Amino acid sequence: MPSILLVDDHPVVREGYRRLLERQPGFTVVAEAETAAQAYRLYKAQAPDLVILDLSLPGPSGIEAIRHIRQWDAAARILVFSMRTAAAIARQAFAAGAAGYVSKASPPRDLLTAVAGVLRGERAMSPDIALAIAQDEVSDGRTALDDLSPREIEILGMTAAGATASAVAEALCLSLKTVQNNLSLIRAKLGARTDAHLVWIAVGAGLVEAPPGPPSGDG
Repeated sequence: MPSILLVDDHPVVREGYRRLLERQPGFTVVAEAETAAQAYRLYKAQAPDLVILDLSLPGPSGIEAIRHIRQWDAAARILVFSMRTAAAIARQAFAAGAAGYVSKASPPRDLLTAVAGVLRGERAMSPDIALAIAQDEVSDGRTALDDLSPREIEILGMTAAGATASAVAEALCLSLKTVQNNLSLIRAKLGARTDAHLVWIAVGAGLVEAPPGPPSGDG
């Protein structure tokens, strides 16, 4: 009977996934986590057959969770289920060790198909993610993030989402100096002149969502 660890920071979302999964014969959700750190601890404690996780988590992202879990268990089966549909983000998830990637815009059957495929040891993607990666490869495949290391992408994502250098250092267990040095390297590699420019680049690459604009003056 396949056991599943769900990782998403929204309890209502996790409840919906739990109900969908446990309606399938043999599937059981053995644990739920809200953060990358919780996911890592619960994986070690429960040793589930499959991890289904979102990439957008408080503190370290799902990419960090994938990396840590795979360092602990190279055979871990991890399926990303995320709103992020950029090919660059999907490639980062696969590079970190994910076995599948399904967008949250997909119908439930696509998630269930991917779950079954990953449990069989296959690589699985929802059609929109597969299309995004194929189009990216055809069009050269180069993005603003390609020159960054996985750690630099993690730091960029957290910074663009509003985290201070101190908060990034604490979340990733790095020194403040290391984070500041990484940010300097990131700015140099991306040609970013300001922090606002960094955010703009991260949004354009699909790493984070665009910040809300100022309220309109209407009404």
